[in-house]
Amino acid sequence: QPQLVESGGGLVQPGGSLRLSCVFSGFTSDRYVIGWFRQAPGKAREGVSCIRSTDGSTEYADAVKGRFTISRDNAKNTMYLQMNSLRPEDAAVYYCAVYFRPSYGRYLYTSLQEYEYEEWGQGTQVTISS
Repeated sequence: QPQLVESGGGLVQPGGSLRLSCVFSGFTSDRYVIGWFRQAPGKAREGVSCIRSTDGSTEYADAVKGRFTISRDNAKNTMYLQMNSLRPEDAAVYYCAVYFRPSYGRYLYTSLQEYEYEEWGQGTQVTISS
């Protein structure tokens, strides 16, 4: 059973940085897309960024392009989200999630659509405040 465990959340001032980590285990395939989502109070969960295992291709939401960087360390079974120039609107619970079988066809495309993702972590809180 795949498991994902997030860490690295906390309190940071506007303009500051944080690095989130997602340790994953129990994957039965080396072909997957793993990504970050976030959910602020009263808002829908939204995709932030994802990375494909086969070639490292990435995708970012427009709101975080140029500020956030996703990466992975296969040797450590860990995915990271480096978040710079944080804004108050970045405050949310951040979740990592993974999918192995895309909804449409056999090609493993990257997606930030929540419905694609099959397994989820419990989340880590990011608070932005001065």
